[in-house]
Amino acid sequence: GVLIVGAILLTTFLFCDFVHNRFVHLAVLVMVWLAAVGSFDDWLKLTAARRGPGTREGLFAWEKLLFQLGIAGLACFFLYQHGVNTANEAAISLNLPFQRTYDPTSRHAELVMNSSVIVLGIGPFIVLGSLCIAGLSNAVNITDGMDGLAAGTMTIACFVMMILCWIASSQSAASFLLVPYVPEAKELMVIAGAMAGACLGFLWFNCNPASVFMGDTGSLALGGLLAYVAVAIRQDILLIVIGGIFVMEIASVMLQVSYFKWTKGKRIFRCSPIHHHFHMGGLSELQVVTRFWIVAAIFGMVALISIKLR
Repeated sequence: GVLIVGAILLTTFLFCDFVHNRFVHLAVLVMVWLAAVGSFDDWLKLTAARRGPGTREGLFAWEKLLFQLGIAGLACFFLYQHGVNTANEAAISLNLPFQRTYDPTSRHAELVMNSSVIVLGIGPFIVLGSLCIAGLSNAVNITDGMDGLAAGTMTIACFVMMILCWIASSQSAASFLLVPYVPEAKELMVIAGAMAGACLGFLWFNCNPASVFMGDTGSLALGGLLAYVAVAIRQDILLIVIGGIFVMEIASVMLQVSYFKWTKGKRIFRCSPIHHHFHMGGLSELQVVTRFWIVAAIFGMVALISIKLR
């Protein structure tokens, strides 16, 4: 996890406009904050035996969530303020699937917002963005349960997000595809690419049988950073498709736990998260991981195709 975050940081310092771009500042803050939370959780788990019986073996779930929502709320507040200060309503709008952000007749002139677009207030913007960042951070953490699973699916999602960042930062592309134009997102394209590269390098050693593991340090930071980029370019709703594997994983846990408590012992899946359900059904770990990669690629293609359908 430290190596993954370190690789992204180094790439960001070398290739991003780290001095002037507010989006980059917030991205680094979100990533470092979540990596710190994850590393403290990892440290508690790794040193529990040495510290003696009865000691804590990691952070409580509510403690993790508190820190995740805290940094997410802070980042979303500054994103909203930046959108207001630059008078860019598209950067603080609710970008729904298949809804045109701009009037098609304004493609080759000044961009004119579509009258049907909902411009969010600061409260809904922060709530929606915070849930997105904290939720995906935990979802990637849950997905990290088999060799190469989280790293491979995250690589695919980051490549898709990199394309979306390019579209959002290009006025001609954004006006043609009728998606929010966020000029500062061009630097986030570098960060999304750095995430993909870091995950690929990690995957070289994490493929089955793995010799390294990302831990909470890497998974919390990767999930939160990917969601932050999506919120910044107003693709937080589309992130449900891009990160479809992560949504499936966290949803399977929520459904399993809720159904188990409601029925007093019955289960929907053999085991959750859902990758263990397939593993216990007779598939090898390598089969599960490879097929999840394929499904992640399909989700990514569907997300990109849905942009053109506007």
